[in-house]
Amino acid sequence: MRLCMNDFYVPYLLKGSRYGQEEMDVLQEILFNNQTLSCGDQRDLFESEFAKSVGAKYAFSLTSCTTALEFATYLIGLEKSDEVIATPFTYQASVQHLLTMPVNVKFCDIDPNSLGTDISSVERLITEKTKCIYITHYGGYMNEMKPLMELARKWGIYVVEDCAHALGGKYYESFAGTTADISCFSFHSSKNISTLGEGGMITFKDDKWAKIVCNIRGNEPDCIFEQKEIQFGKYKKENMQVFTHEKNAFIEDCKTIFHCGTNSTLNEAACAVGRCQLKKLDNFNSKRTEIAEYFNREIVNMPEFRLQKVPDYIGHTYHLYSFFVNQNSGINRNDFVSYLYDQEIEIVLRYFPLHLLPEWRHRGTKYGQCPTAERIWFEELVNLPCYPGITEDQLDYMIDKIKNGVLKCQEKIKVYYS
Repeated sequence: MRLCMNDFYVPYLLKGSRYGQEEMDVLQEILFNNQTLSCGDQRDLFESEFAKSVGAKYAFSLTSCTTALEFATYLIGLEKSDEVIATPFTYQASVQHLLTMPVNVKFCDIDPNSLGTDISSVERLITEKTKCIYITHYGGYMNEMKPLMELARKWGIYVVEDCAHALGGKYYESFAGTTADISCFSFHSSKNISTLGEGGMITFKDDKWAKIVCNIRGNEPDCIFEQKEIQFGKYKKENMQVFTHEKNAFIEDCKTIFHCGTNSTLNEAACAVGRCQLKKLDNFNSKRTEIAEYFNREIVNMPEFRLQKVPDYIGHTYHLYSFFVNQNSGINRNDFVSYLYDQEIEIVLRYFPLHLLPEWRHRGTKYGQCPTAERIWFEELVNLPCYPGITEDQLDYMIDKIKNGVLKCQEKIKVYYS
């Protein structure tokens, strides 16, 4: 059992972007000037630059994409007995915050090519109670947003897109972050850009939501207030220049509390690094595309496998590089990826179908609900390491071992039937 990535010739590196002197310089400046390390200029600049880069009206940085997804769910206002539809082919954080909510979560099936949401499956699950659809742009391959949003508009349903893999991705002329009602991004260490290991962003265009997010990410509750002059015994409001944390204590009464508020803002150092990384995004994504194109050129001539087909109007960011074992090839997917792993290529299969995890089975989901997702994961899916730091020698090595792996698996079949 290998215990560290140094044991692999091609590790599945959990640093999805690269850092350089630019990041070092801004960190030094941030740490040694006299400015705050929280809620300062770097956060404002990062958010405005991010919003401009994806074409969003509002962008708010948060501690993680998970937090962004939780905020998105709060903004759309799920209530008891509401129904939501979600893809099972995503990381658990996409919907884990729904586990303890009194809503009915229905998992739709996936498209066998893009690995995104199967729109026909979504349509079959919609009822009058459906409030939201949660989608993920798996690996950076954008979902078919036009028919999905048309379906959602027809039924008055919100769409939340998990863009953790898709920063820089495009659907026709629209960037990820603008194609749904609310979009959530990740700057985790493994993603296409990173803000020192953790971080997230939420984007949307609703003015009312902007005020709410500003409040609840900064320890302010989301409440309904009533204007009223307040006095505490003999103490009235004083006009002092010192900061007192009194907020609206002397001028308003609280009528209703909806959200208690959180401390979920991204710190100045992370935002400063995020600004540097954002400038490098196109270069990072171009490198990933070059790697994917190299893999495609080599694997397309192997009849044992099937490639993702990417139409011209989809801008794939290749956060993950995926291809598939053909079922009629006689190749066992598990034997094949185990061979690659033994040849010092670290294989990580992303992601086990959520509806089969014990916490979701506890909520009533079961095997057989999403047959395409189940078949793809158990029999066909292969993810290869794909990140800007991979060398040409490592790419050649992987292709060589893929070819050898086919031969080894075929030999195993001959031995089995002989």
